[in-house]
Amino acid sequence: METPGLRQYTTNALRYWEPRRLLYNAALAAIVLTHFFLNSPGSKTFFMANGVLVLFVMAVLANVAYCAVYPVDIFAQHSGFQALWFKYRWILLVIGILFAGAITHFFAMGMFSTGLT
Repeated sequence: METPGLRQYTTNALRYWEPRRLLYNAALAAIVLTHFFLNSPGSKTFFMANGVLVLFVMAVLANVAYCAVYPVDIFAQHSGFQALWFKYRWILLVIGILFAGAITHFFAMGMFSTGLT
């Protein structure tokens, strides 16, 4: 039996993580929208000038950060703990969403703040 190679590990990682990127982005979007509506109507001024571009850059950077999971996943698959990793890698997803959510909370709080917080 041939051992899986980098191609198979990468395919496994993509198959697992890419559908979950939607959950990650939805969680971050929910945080941003919550801050936007909680600080309304003052938050609407954010969209004047370069606010939309700032949100776009932040969304791209959040998705680049999401890609940090791939080297970890591929390394864990290559290890002797592959079966255990497949069983518990959802924990990394939860930790990643919580961490990115905390960062998003602070950025959104600063972006939409009306001086009431």
